[in-house]
Amino acid sequence: MSNRTYQKRSAALASVAALAGSAVLMAAPAAHAEVVDVNYRCETPIGVKTAVSPIDIKSVKSGAGYKLTMSWQKGVSSSPVELGKGAMNPSATVKLGGADSGTLTVTGPANQEAIPANTPIKVSDLSGTYTPKKSGKVTFTAGVLTIKALGTTTTCTPTNNPKPSLSLDVTAAGGGSSGGTQGGGSGGSAGSDAGSDSGAALPQTGPEDSAVALGTLGGTVLLAGAAGVLWLTRRHQVARR
Repeated sequence: MSNRTYQKRSAALASVAALAGSAVLMAAPAAHAEVVDVNYRCETPIGVKTAVSPIDIKSVKSGAGYKLTMSWQKGVSSSPVELGKGAMNPSATVKLGGADSGTLTVTGPANQEAIPANTPIKVSDLSGTYTPKKSGKVTFTAGVLTIKALGTTTTCTPTNNPKPSLSLDVTAAGGGSSGGTQGGGSGGSAGSDAGSDSGAALPQTGPEDSAVALGTLGGTVLLAGAAGVLWLTRRHQVARR
């Protein structure tokens, strides 16, 4: 085999190894989100009301956890009287599934504008912080919505067994294996600053540890390919001698 032909084959092997490493990095998305219609049955002070609202849940990596933002694209329930600015305070639960279990509470600010009487109430974006208790794929599904206004409480419960709005591949700190329970992620006022980009593109999601692991695997594939090239080079040199 001529030296020129050998050099071409060596270059081809190196290219294949590099491409294999890149393919590993591109495989298996770390997060998946979709807008899900949720049918609510609301127990209000003046009786039962029903409403359907598309819900989406987005996430952004935040330290050892994830900041989740839950958004309603349509209003739910209504009030027989006008709700003045700051009169309505919402909160909700998000059900955890898959590798974790329990619920996460998300909260947000009171209404920034007055809500006219007999008008569907537009819930502001609610947020909270989820800290993984287990490693694996965790799903997040809309739970109970609670609206407090003018000394009354309205509770809206999903009735259509909605699908998860978000799934994440997560890694627990220290590789813990304990299951999540009630309040499996932290929420409430500590993570209650609401987002305002419900119509924006999905923010960056997914654990950094997974990316590091995939990068390491890709590097291993690349080194294996390089080792093969060096072995062939040495064999060719020995043969020529």
